[in-house]
Parts: sequence; C-alpha cells; structure tokens
Amino acid sequence: VQLQASGGGLVQAGDSLRLSCTASGRTSSTGWFRQAPGKEQEFVAAIRRNGGATYYEDSVKGRFRISADNAKNTVYLQMNSLKPEDTAVYYCAAVSPGRQVIVSAVSLPRMYDYWGQGTEVTVSS
Repeated sequence: VQLQASGGGLVQAGDSLRLSCTASGRTSSTGWFRQAPGKEQEFVAAIRRNGGATYYEDSVKGRFRISADNAKNTVYLQMNSLKPEDTAVYYCAAVSPGRQVIVSAVSLPRMYDYWGQGTEVTVSS
C-alpha cells in the first residue's frame, strides 16, 4: 500500500489547512504524525477506518479534526486555529488491513505499516 500526503503550505497563525492522505489500497487505521525541525516525531491524530473512532494528541484537541472517506481511501486532517508551534512536516501512516492497533498504542509509530512521504506545514506568527 502506498500513501500520498498532500495539502501542506505556508499560512499565518489562526489560519486553517486541510491535509489529505490517499491510500492505494485498504487499510485498517490511519494516523498523522509530525516532526518539527530539531524535534522528535510526535503523534497528532488517528482514526479507525472501521467504526470511525478518533484519537488526538492533547495539544491539537479542539483545533484539529481527522476524518475518513472510505470510498476514496482518503483520510483528512482539518487543522484550524493553527499556531506557529504546529509548524512541522506532517506524515500520514496506515495499518495493514486485518490488523487492529489497541487504543493505548495508536500513538506509536512502530504500530504502523505504511508511511507517506510527508507534507510540510509552516505557520508564521
């Protein structure tokens, strides 16, 4: 399965962006991670394709929303009220079909089987 991430760009603080992650095949869960310059990769959000349960990192709760269009094999990350600290390269990742990740592990990169190439988000103050 290949993942194609898109939608990044340069915006001002308070603006919105919507990232897209399109998979070439079926997946069971999809997550978004980000890595800022000089920092470790961190979990942002995830969604179970079956059932639609969603999970968020605390700093993005209430501002970001993850959703899925299963017919298009696409997961979206709607990012509102962007802050300069949201600046990072955003990666989507997916779990192979037939395998589920337990709730306590959705934030762990090693749980994901497929990774997209990343899309850069820059938020200016």
